[in-house]
Amino acid sequence: MNGDEKGNRSSAIAAAVILLVTGLAFFFLPGVMISLGSVSPWLAAALGTALVLAFFLLFWLRARHQRRRGR
Repeated sequence: MNGDEKGNRSSAIAAAVILLVTGLAFFFLPGVMISLGSVSPWLAAALGTALVLAFFLLFWLRARHQRRRGR
């Protein structure tokens, strides 16, 4: 296996792990938001917004890191 194949495999594994973790977070998000909504609807909305933004921020940071490494 050469370096390019190893890099592609590493990227695919990292993307799969990120998607799995965020998928689990989004699976439990409605229940958590309902619980927080009983305390404060604004808090529930802030949590949902933060989780969605974190998902995109994570991929943006990964792409930025990849560009700096020259891949």
